Amino acid sequence: MKKTTYVYQPETPAPKNPDASLFRTVGKSAEEMDKVTRPNLSFWADAWRRLKKNRVALFGLILIAVYVLLAIFAPLFSRYSFSAMDGKMINAGPSPEHWLGCDSVGRDLWVRIWMGARVSLTIGIAAASINMMIGAVMGGLCGYYGGKLDMIVMRIVDILYGIPSLIITILVMVVLGPGIHTLIVAMCIIGWIGTCRFVRGEVYRLKGQDFVCAAKVLGVRDFTIIMRHILPNIMGLLITNLCMAIPNAIFQEAFLSYIGLGISPPNCSWGILAKEGIHMLRMAPHEILFPAFFICSTMLALNLLGDGLRDAFDPHLRGTE
Repeated sequence: MKKTTYVYQPETPAPKNPDASLFRTVGKSAEEMDKVTRPNLSFWADAWRRLKKNRVALFGLILIAVYVLLAIFAPLFSRYSFSAMDGKMINAGPSPEHWLGCDSVGRDLWVRIWMGARVSLTIGIAAASINMMIGAVMGGLCGYYGGKLDMIVMRIVDILYGIPSLIITILVMVVLGPGIHTLIVAMCIIGWIGTCRFVRGEVYRLKGQDFVCAAKVLGVRDFTIIMRHILPNIMGLLITNLCMAIPNAIFQEAFLSYIGLGISPPNCSWGILAKEGIHMLRMAPHEILFPAFFICSTMLALNLLGDGLRDAFDPHLRGTE
């Protein structure tokens, strides 16, 4: 039986030398594919770019900046002194002359709130910054070198963790007396242990990475490895931790001032204003509502900023945008 073969013959034969006009590009062109779709940014520039996209965190940053500027300049440009008393304006409510009213002895609350903001923000930022530096240094040394230093420091940290922080703070305040410097010292005695444990774990993880091992093989000094390789990798986490620690320090200062272990009169802080205003809650509620509002809004803004910084510095989110 003879086998039959079928061959397909198109109606229009293909040209031997096809013209480019007979074809069209499907998808992206070569020029578009060669373009750089993502700008070449440094780590800090990329973090700032992502932080600006987070409107909630940006709102917190702007609010904190406004409070800091008002704390610096508002008392300077006011015609009232934070300690000047006016017997005619005792417990006076908000008015065009006194925007936030007056307290129980006739002092202008607008000026006193921003003078108190100077104290509260100074204590909060200073105590959190010192705790971050001490904790970063101790945790970095323990995590990188280990050995006996790590064992001794960690046992000290464990002992301090077993003592309530409020008891130590009260004992320091009783021995040294009330004041701004005393508050900062009391907060820094055990405030660094959380940062120390956190940094120790991060440094212990990073020192086993390939880039650190390669630097050691090449003979790079330990100080250079810490400053150029390890510190930049934990700096974002340290800044985020700092923003989270400032509200705690402000609240702790307000609490200590409220129970009488903080700033001594005639100086004022937000805690002092809350303590004085709580006695006039029924007669003049504005004396407690305004200090409480600024305390709560500051802590909220710092927490929102801290959450935004944590997302901005997270390297795992960089490739998802």
